[in-house]
Amino acid sequence: MKQLFLIGIGTGNPEHLTLQAIRALNAVDVILIPRKGDGKADLAALRRDICAEVLTNPATRIVEFDLPTRDEALPDYVQRVEHWHDRIAEVWAQALAGTQGPKDTVALLVWGDPSLYDSTLRIAARLSPNPNITVIPGITSLQALTAAHAIALNDLAAPFTVTTGRQLRDNGWPTGINRIAVMLDGECSFQSLPQDNTQIWWAAYAGMPHETILSGPLLQTAPRIIETRKALRAEHGWIMDIYILDRSG
Repeated sequence: MKQLFLIGIGTGNPEHLTLQAIRALNAVDVILIPRKGDGKADLAALRRDICAEVLTNPATRIVEFDLPTRDEALPDYVQRVEHWHDRIAEVWAQALAGTQGPKDTVALLVWGDPSLYDSTLRIAARLSPNPNITVIPGITSLQALTAAHAIALNDLAAPFTVTTGRQLRDNGWPTGINRIAVMLDGECSFQSLPQDNTQIWWAAYAGMPHETILSGPLLQTAPRIIETRKALRAEHGWIMDIYILDRSG
């Protein structure tokens, strides 16, 4: 049974790694790096850059593997994701089996933190035989977003909700909450909300060298975000963004 380390690497900036993460990377036998196709080649390159920056153990091996794409032909979203996770687990299993020894310790570098809006743990649970899993937390895009705008995540003595773009589109603004953080939103779902009296703080590539941030009243800022997001995606081939909405006034 292998030991599998799921290591949070922040938002791709080597300076986001904790000392615990750096020690773990230098202690494992193998680091697995997924490739997501030519359009997202930068994501694999960033993982390689992180390894080049922090690895001091010459015995550590780096093994790359190709990830499957999601089958968008399946009609139900949950079904699409479950099927995709099954296929990723199969690829992980093949990659793990391909490492040299049955007792090899293996690491996967995970964007942000493996425990927050990330499917890594759900995919790892599909592996058979189940490896021993150690999770090392990382800086999240939510932390990078609030740092970039120099704002607190919550208002004084007030709750907040973390949700997804899909939930926002399907169910609207959560009841009884004035501040929400929105992740995994490829469709700018803030367009589906009433925009009067709402403030937005938005960041793309939060915490990375090409970080881009915008903020202001949603009514005036939404068109700028949409235009900027489109241009950034065309320039880099991929985009990761996150935002906070507030309607407390």
